[in-house]
Amino acid sequence: MNIKGSLPLLVLDALSKGSSYGYQIAKEIREQSDAVLDFQEGALYPTLHKMELEGLIEATTTVVDGRRRRYYHLTPRGEGHLAAERHQWMQYVKAVNMVLGAM
Repeated sequence: MNIKGSLPLLVLDALSKGSSYGYQIAKEIREQSDAVLDFQEGALYPTLHKMELEGLIEATTTVVDGRRRRYYHLTPRGEGHLAAERHQWMQYVKAVNMVLGAM
């Protein structure tokens, strides 16, 4: 499942726990959602690139086992954006639950 627009929020949340690289971010999201949320590389890497251009995250390149790996981490701007997006998401979930009668 891939709820449109949720990937940037999930990436920011994953990076709020510490620096990570693309595959590990996707794996963490998949595992924490019991495999309900499964974002493919074709969606993840363009999102990471866009977020980097927006100044929400920064990347550093490290060599691991002879291979280059880009590690991403939140910027102060990304931390603020995450807080705002979390608030908006919770309002959205509450409203949908009210419509569906879950509250």
